[in-house]
Formats: sequence, C-alpha cells, structure tokens
Amino acid sequence: MLTVFAGILLAAGCRTEPAERYALKGRVVASDPSAGRVTVAHEPIPGFMDAMTMPFRVRDEWALEVLSPGQEIEATLVVAGERSWIEGIRISETKSSGDTLVTGPGPRIGAEVPDFGLLDQDGRRIGLAGYRGRPLLVTFIYTRCPLPDYCPRTSGHFHRIHRQVAALPDGRRPRLLTVSFDPEYDTPEVMKRYGRRYVRPEAFGEWIFATGSPEEIREIADWFGLSYWKESDQFVHSLVTALVGPDGRLVRVYAGNEWTPEEVLAEFR
Repeated sequence: MLTVFAGILLAAGCRTEPAERYALKGRVVASDPSAGRVTVAHEPIPGFMDAMTMPFRVRDEWALEVLSPGQEIEATLVVAGERSWIEGIRISETKSSGDTLVTGPGPRIGAEVPDFGLLDQDGRRIGLAGYRGRPLLVTFIYTRCPLPDYCPRTSGHFHRIHRQVAALPDGRRPRLLTVSFDPEYDTPEVMKRYGRRYVRPEAFGEWIFATGSPEEIREIADWFGLSYWKESDQFVHSLVTALVGPDGRLVRVYAGNEWTPEEVLAEFR
C-alpha cells in the first residue's frame, strides 16, 4: 500500500500544465540568439491574439543560428502555464525587413531618478520623490499582455516579492510600483482592478499600480530604457525592472524576463 501511495504522489508531482498550441505565421523582424528569442510580425492567431509584432522564445536551437530579419516563417506557438515559446519553425522566403525592437541604453547605475509624475490606481497624482526613504522597485506592464512569460510573469514575481518582504522593517522593506505603458486603456480604474488580482486594496500603499498621460509614460519609460510601440490593441515591448534606493538613486536594473524574485529579495536581506 505504501508503495502504491508513493507512486501516486510521484505521478502527481510530475504533472505538467496542459499546453495550448496555435499556428503562427509571419515575418522575422529581429533575432537575438544570445537571449534565445526572435521578434516576429505575425498574422492573426485565431482564438488567441490579433496580428502584431511580438518577441518569442525559440525552442528550436538550430533556428537561432539561421533566423534573420526579413524571413517569412511558419511555426507552432506553445503556451503552457506561465511559459510560452515557438517550435517547429519552417522558413519559407526572405523579404525586406521592417521595424526592429531596440532596447534603450538605460540609465547609469547611481543616477538620481527624476521626480516623474504619475496617477495611482485611485486617480491621485503621485511623484517618485514622494517614495524616498525606502527602496522602490519599479516595473512596466500593460494589462492586456497576452503572453504569460512577459507582463504576467513580471506581476507574478512582484506578488511573490510583496509577500516575502512584508515582515521586513520599514527602512529595508521596498515599495513596489507597477507602471502601465498603455495609458489609453489602462486608466486608474483598470489598474485598480488589475491590482486586486495580486493584493488587497488596503495594500495599495505598499504596491502602487500607476498610469498617466502618454507623455508622462513615455518620459519615464525612456529614462529607464524601456522600448515599446503599439500595434492594433497590443504592444511590442521590452521588459525592464529597476531598483531605486532610499536616496532616490538607481541601484540595479533587471532587463528582460529571466530575473527571479530571489535575486531581488537578496538585496533586502
């Protein structure tokens, strides 16, 4: 009986989340072999995503060596829980390339962060200088982001950090700031609904969900080195998370989506 029970536990522990698969067809805009990603301007994906340009993780290692801007490809988009990737890539032809996602140079470590003005989830004006005295962890998302390993992963990481730092003393406990770069859709009301997925309303003082005018968002995004542009109802964007010290100076930048909550939490222990 014990053997059978142990086998059941082992089988349960080995379960993986079911994967959904979609046919993807489009043109390569940019390739980043070192990061294992390719950016594709793809056609509509029925049942999942409108036509847009989006970076995808590539599962086929051989493809990373040959993919280049302008190539027309077909592939399978796999979405499995918090992960997504493309596989089964087929290259059909090459055309002239179009826009390329270029990540901004980003700020210098130790630079003083300007007092950017934003709107919080309650529609109140806030400025970054008002959060000095404690560390501030800043990231950028948009609430309609469809790929689980982009904005949803970032928010999930922030949720874990928020829970882990709750017991730290004030001077070491960071505030969290999530800024949307889709201000036309992500109004304060939308940001409040989004925030409630992760925290109770009374915790919004510790984790702020902010938006602002398009000009305000562009200014803060450019300073932190975030690149983004809109296509249809979605965005092509890079990923940037930054740690600001209690003195308002930049401590560290976490680019992309490979960083972990544990890396950030180590800064406060």
